[in-house]
Formats: sequence, C-alpha cells, structure tokens
Amino acid sequence: MDWLNYHHLLYFWVVAKQGSIVKACKKLHLSQPTISNQLKTLEQAIGQDLFQRSGRQMILTEMGQMVFRYADDIFSIGQDLQQFLQGQTPASRRQRLTIGITDSLPKMVSYRILEPLLAMQDSVRFVCMEDDNLEGLLVRLSLYELDVVLADAPVSPGTKIKAYNHLLGECGVSFFVAPARASAYRKKFPQSLKDAPMLMPSDNTALRPELEEWLTTNSIKPHIVGEFDDTALLKVFGQMGHGVFALPSVIEDDIIQSLGVECIGRAENVRNRFYAISIQRKLGQPVITQLVEKARKGLFKSSEATKSGR
Repeated sequence: MDWLNYHHLLYFWVVAKQGSIVKACKKLHLSQPTISNQLKTLEQAIGQDLFQRSGRQMILTEMGQMVFRYADDIFSIGQDLQQFLQGQTPASRRQRLTIGITDSLPKMVSYRILEPLLAMQDSVRFVCMEDDNLEGLLVRLSLYELDVVLADAPVSPGTKIKAYNHLLGECGVSFFVAPARASAYRKKFPQSLKDAPMLMPSDNTALRPELEEWLTTNSIKPHIVGEFDDTALLKVFGQMGHGVFALPSVIEDDIIQSLGVECIGRAENVRNRFYAISIQRKLGQPVITQLVEKARKGLFKSSEATKSGR
C-alpha cells in the first residue's frame, strides 16, 4: 500500500465508533452503498478484513482493532487542530487511559485505586469498562483495547493469554449488618454468625472460597439468604437489613458511612487480594506505574509490595 486514502480511513473510523454502517450513514450523511464500497476498497488496500459482519453489527477484527487505534489518534489530532485554530484548548491532548474492571471488584475499592487519576485530569482522561468475566477482559487487553485490568483475582497459570499480575495489595474482611441487629451479632463474634442470615459472594468470586474456609474452620454454618456476583447488589440487600455481609476491611469506613451499616467484627486471615494486570511484564505507561505505586503505598500501605509475576 503506497498511499493511505484518509477519506476511506475516516469512513472506517466512524463505522467502528458507531458500530454499524446504518448509524455511520446518518452521521456522515452518505448512502449505505457508498460507505460499504469505501470500506471494501480500504480492506483491499490493506490486504486484510477489518470487520466481521454479524447481522447489522460490525465487529472489529484483530487487525481492525489495531487500525482503529491509529485512526482514533489521527482524527483526534485533526479535531485538536480545529480547536486550536478556533482558539480553544484541545481536549484530546490529554492521555486516554482505558481500564478494564471485573464486576466482582467492590466499586469502592475500584474508586480508591483510581482516585489519584482525578488529580491528573488536566493530562489524563480515563475510561472504565466493566465485565463479569476476567477472561473477556484479558482478551480485550491482548487486543490492546484496554491498557490495564483491575481484578480481585490473578491471571491463572492455565489461561491462554499471556498476561502479568501486579499485586496492588491485600487486606482482611469486615462483617457488616444493619444497625438494628448490630449489637446482637457483635456479641460473641464470630460464633454469633451461626444460623445468622448471610449474604455471600457467588462461587465465581475470589472471596467465596476464602470465606467458606474461614466459616468451616470456626465451625460456623450461617443461613445463606442469597449469593451475588455483583457486590453493588449485595450491598443494597445488606443495607436494607436482609443479612450479614463481608467486604474488604480497606473500605470499612467508606461502607459504614455510605450505607449506614455497622461493623460487627473482622477476619484478618480471610484475605482479599487486588491486582493490576498488564500484557507486558513491566507496566508500560508511567501513569499506570504511578497508579500502582500509589495504591501500594497509600490504600494498601500495610501490604508488602510484591514484584510482578505471571
């Protein structure tokens, strides 16, 4: 390919952002055959397919993902030039950081890890994408759709995608309940949890086996009311007084303040571990390195910083 046709690239970029040719037609005020033919010409020039067609949806191929990232940079710079010529400060000159987050990671922990980015908002713009499946996030990480993934479980050795775990820190768990029952459960904790209504994380979470082992060790068999993949929903049930629930001790004060519940006890040997996962052995972008160091030395300051490894 001797020369890139930027009109074709623009049509590709808009289709990728809109997700379909129909939506791109409305955005560009062009006919569907025009855009389809231009996309076909671009794919022929590149020598590879950029999209997989799924009904009316246009799904980027691996090559399409790479071309889109370049196109996004090219047209973002073009928009910057327009803003500059109009005497405005270009917004897209800020670094764009795309972060994948597992649903099982408590929202408040995610917030505390990412909070330092707010002090960098003049230079960094971040995008958060959640998924209940770590494997799905790792696929997107391997395709460079994501810059880093935050999770409460490491990449398992058997995964097909080569990625690296960077331990942010760890902590025990605190047990919470609505104020009306707090004093009763606080007495003789943890034995007071026998037959107590409990809201548990689901089997898909890293915390579940840790909690079950702790309960078994202490000969405690609670009455499990419900199980939850999403800690946000678990907290709603707990806030409404439907059972005891456990969350990382590192956000104990936040939980008490935001939900109006009380802490009835703690289990330091039930460990929550939190990771930043990257596709490289070393964290590539300086802003991600800063984020990891701030988490280790701030939020998880009692944890030992651990060297990254797979």
